[in-house]
Amino acid sequence: MIKFLDLHKINARDNTKIMEAIKRVVDSGWYLRGEEVLNFEDEFARYCGVKRCIGVANGLDALRLIFKAYLVLGKLEEGDEVIVPANTFIASILGITENKLKPILVEPDLFTYNLDDSLIEKSIGPKTKAILIVHLYGQNAMTAKLKDIAKKYDLLIVEDSAQAHGSKYENKKAGNLGDASGFSFYPGKNLGALGDAGAVTTNDMILAETIRSLANYGSKEKYRFDFQGINSRMDEIQAAILRVKLKRIDKDIERRRNIARIYLNDMKNEHLVLPQCLQHDGHVWHLFVIRSRNRGAFQEYLKNEGIESMIHYPVPPHHQKAFPTLNKLNFPITEKIHQEVLSLPMSPVLHNTEIIRIVEAVNKWN
Repeated sequence: MIKFLDLHKINARDNTKIMEAIKRVVDSGWYLRGEEVLNFEDEFARYCGVKRCIGVANGLDALRLIFKAYLVLGKLEEGDEVIVPANTFIASILGITENKLKPILVEPDLFTYNLDDSLIEKSIGPKTKAILIVHLYGQNAMTAKLKDIAKKYDLLIVEDSAQAHGSKYENKKAGNLGDASGFSFYPGKNLGALGDAGAVTTNDMILAETIRSLANYGSKEKYRFDFQGINSRMDEIQAAILRVKLKRIDKDIERRRNIARIYLNDMKNEHLVLPQCLQHDGHVWHLFVIRSRNRGAFQEYLKNEGIESMIHYPVPPHHQKAFPTLNKLNFPITEKIHQEVLSLPMSPVLHNTEIIRIVEAVNKWN
């Protein structure tokens, strides 16, 4: 069976360095808010081209803390509206709703799967204060029109960069395109820890210090609390592991791009819709997502051919029980996407013979 994502193989490449990093932390006797986290924050900030990076517990917390900080700083108020793509993962919505802000869902483009910037302006109202762009599947979602709209209406731009480490727009990387960005380092991400971890990146020093405090119970000074914060910290072991893996991320991205290029060039099947890549360095191919009107049968066919696949995601946010106020909304493009998408194997450790097998199997499907 060709695995959808072989994390064992991915991590085995750096096994010796990872074990050395873990031992270094264990031997140090310092496991939270130490040198490993500080060094990773500095290294990842430089990688993204930003002034500050704040390590947190996970990607959801990164988004939660960004919006919470804007509330504390008075740039947002409870009840304000945040525009967000309707086809995103639930974490994007939760980052908004957990701060008592209102998500305004907007349809994506059917072929890039990112926010359709031609639909944004008609969704802006007097309480709209921010746009949360999601670089879905690894393709950068920033556009010139989106930037112009944000400037025209004085809207914050927050990036959900959970799937897009290293993707670029106009030679600037995700995490350095808006006012702030949330990253996830979930193990399956292009830059993945061996557990949960996340980060916020920003060039706003006041925002960064506020998020740092909020993530530490609301405290800047021990036992003194300026805000009602939360406990969300990247631990030293995950930071040490991420420092090892950050060194090879660009090579991994290029390998993913080469695999995607083969898929796009060699897959010829009129029954399937392949993804659209707008620009080479704008996509890091966290996922290679095709569409099929007969997804269930196609996925079963791939399984019988010895190829594992995944669905990202089967149910859109507005159909989730968690959001009853959204359940009556109608987003036909989003619903079509969620009914048809299927993710094919994509990772830097895919062997060339496996890639050929996948292409051949896809081309035989009818």
